[in-house]
Amino acid sequence: MRIPRVLFCAGASGSGKTLVTCGILQALINKGFKPASFKCGPDYIDPMFHTKVIGARSRNLDTFFAVPETVRNILAENCREADIAVIEGVMGYYDGIAGTTTGASTYEVASVTDTPAVLIVNAKGMSLSTAAFVCGYKNFRKDSNIRGVILNRISPMMYPRLKEVIEASCDVKVLGYVPQVDDCVIESRHLGLVMPDEIGSLKDRLMKLASIFEETIDWEGLLEIAASAPEIDDCNSSENIKKGEAVKIAVAKDEAFCFIYEDNLELLRKMGAEILEFSPIHDKKLPEGASGLILYGGYPELYGKELSVNTTMLDDIRASYENGMPILAECGGFMYLHEIMEDGEGKPQQGVGIIKGKAFKTPKLGRFGYIGLSEQKSGFFKDVKGDLGVFPAHEFHYYDSTDPGNAFLAQKPASSIKWNCIHSDEHLLAGFPHFYYYGNTVLPEAFLVKCRKFAELK
Repeated sequence: MRIPRVLFCAGASGSGKTLVTCGILQALINKGFKPASFKCGPDYIDPMFHTKVIGARSRNLDTFFAVPETVRNILAENCREADIAVIEGVMGYYDGIAGTTTGASTYEVASVTDTPAVLIVNAKGMSLSTAAFVCGYKNFRKDSNIRGVILNRISPMMYPRLKEVIEASCDVKVLGYVPQVDDCVIESRHLGLVMPDEIGSLKDRLMKLASIFEETIDWEGLLEIAASAPEIDDCNSSENIKKGEAVKIAVAKDEAFCFIYEDNLELLRKMGAEILEFSPIHDKKLPEGASGLILYGGYPELYGKELSVNTTMLDDIRASYENGMPILAECGGFMYLHEIMEDGEGKPQQGVGIIKGKAFKTPKLGRFGYIGLSEQKSGFFKDVKGDLGVFPAHEFHYYDSTDPGNAFLAQKPASSIKWNCIHSDEHLLAGFPHFYYYGNTVLPEAFLVKCRKFAELK
């Protein structure tokens, strides 16, 4: 299939990628386009901003989690109803595994998807050095795919001068600029940006940004670059998926539990799951008829009191587990399963009580980045025949546990750093790591098998 597409990258985090990407998406919609959006890497929050703009779920493209064919399939499959695809990069363009490789970098995603890239340059505090910066990024790899540049935080007076110098020096098209727009800035929190729903004026900010971009972006040039993207294979990624009988799965989704890969849910649906969303904060019990439970991550520490006083939900989850209901829990969901979970202020709050111990706040980021997980003790996967392989995952949390589990060994890629983690028994898999199901489909397959068996026993 042929889908016009463009990837927005930068030299570092904090350069304005999300702001520019969302402004471009809003402007495209205002122009009558129907965009699809994607985020490079394991980020949960930036896609939520995309979703607020386009009204459809944004997806992740990650070459650590999935092989190139799967990444291309996810891109193609989610562009079928769109007329342009917009991809937001992560970190610096070439920043990859171990800090010294381009593995799993934005550059690698651009390469495996044949997507032309537009470099966003935070030009505040620079003048002629901007040209050196652009030339360095464009020429660092012969196949950099960098076809355009947008200058961020620059004055209208300086822009035409730098545009002329950059285009003459770097053989790349400068596609516009973003002036200083303090009232459109999106605030941050310790796990990334604040949540979109916490910004009451988000839509107004995006509309203002889009109106600015109408005047400052070279739309003809940008769309020409997007249209130059070659065809991409439109494979049927469902062909090799094992689909079983329909089964209902409860998935926590509210203010506290919102770090969810949409592709995880979509894969579960393809395998026969009916997803029943519920709120551990607002609902009193699990959804009727659920035969499995998934507790993903989020910000449960910000809602520790609200979660702890909802004792009927705590009791129902604990009783369901004791009756044999299969449960997957990761990061924030894992914290919630503890007897005690400290809230954002460090105050102890009551948890579900399945994990004996306490989830507690630490003064700094405890774990960060990609890991490969290998089973050390048989439990959740004991009925799976053959080699489980390695589960690609990632961690990013400021909390720790008095009992993080020891069923799996986590290994940092291209590193000797390793540690034990995850609780695993016949119907529980719970720990800090976040899983991406397309990376190793043994996990969703095994989970749904257990859920179907539980449904038969009820």
